[in-house]
Amino acid sequence: MALILRTSIAVVAFALCGLVFAAADDANAGKFITEKVVISGLVEHQLNLTVSDLRSFPSEQIVEVPFVRQSGSSSGKPEKLKGVLLSSILGKAAIISRHHNDIKKMAVVATASDGYAVVFSWSEVYNSAAGEGIIVFFERNGLPLADDEGRIAMMSTKDIRTGPRHVRWLQTIEIKKIAE
Repeated sequence: MALILRTSIAVVAFALCGLVFAAADDANAGKFITEKVVISGLVEHQLNLTVSDLRSFPSEQIVEVPFVRQSGSSSGKPEKLKGVLLSSILGKAAIISRHHNDIKKMAVVATASDGYAVVFSWSEVYNSAAGEGIIVFFERNGLPLADDEGRIAMMSTKDIRTGPRHVRWLQTIEIKKIAE
């Protein structure tokens, strides 16, 4: 009987801890919310884009985006995202390339307000099928993004595992030259 009671108490305590951590995650989500994304680095025009600014670009709707974690497991049913292709945004910012081969040495670093960052090569964005699915998005299933994702997010929808390059709370996109 005592063992059952201790086990029951442990299960209840464990469940309560999960609720506390979930509540803490929800509370922390609010402090990371971004209202704009800054495009900087090796660009002719630094951009500070809000959701309203992003809506002025030609928008893309990508339907049936699976959310697949790094482990390969699915995190739910496919979603419908609305946003702007990264290549369109970078086209407006105009990447600076002084020499013919400089562009091939460029990296695009997308960073969230919580410090999470992902990297794309210039070739991925402009010279592969992946570039057709790298989207800076502001709607999911017809609704604005919730606090747990921020107002602006980014994803490489053509990756096999979409989760690792899903940037919630997108804050900056920086163009860097990675080699001389």
